[in-house]
Amino acid sequence: QVQLVESGGGLVQAGGSLRVSCAASGRTFSVYAMGWFRQAPGKEREFVAQITWSGGSTNYADFVKGRFTISRHNAKNTVYLQMNSLKPEDTAVYYCRAVIAGSKNYWGQGTQVTVSS
Repeated sequence: QVQLVESGGGLVQAGGSLRVSCAASGRTFSVYAMGWFRQAPGKEREFVAQITWSGGSTNYADFVKGRFTISRHNAKNTVYLQMNSLKPEDTAVYYCRAVIAGSKNYWGQGTQVTVSS
């Protein structure tokens, strides 16, 4: 199993920046990729960004391209999401997901990001 713990959420004004982190523990050697999703009140959970663990390939949702950057620190088993130029519509609970090759995905408990206008 893989355990994921997010941190770094909070309240920020529009135009500001925030970095959220996700620390993985357990069978981290089996992780293929890690990513971020978000869920706003009354909406479905949506994909934000993902990074592969070995090669570091990234992909982003169109609505965050140029504003958010996903990165990883392999030695710390941690993935980061740097969020710049935040907008009120970025307000959501941000969830970390670990993709395990040939197995199920794992999710963190989520961290709240609130952007005030």
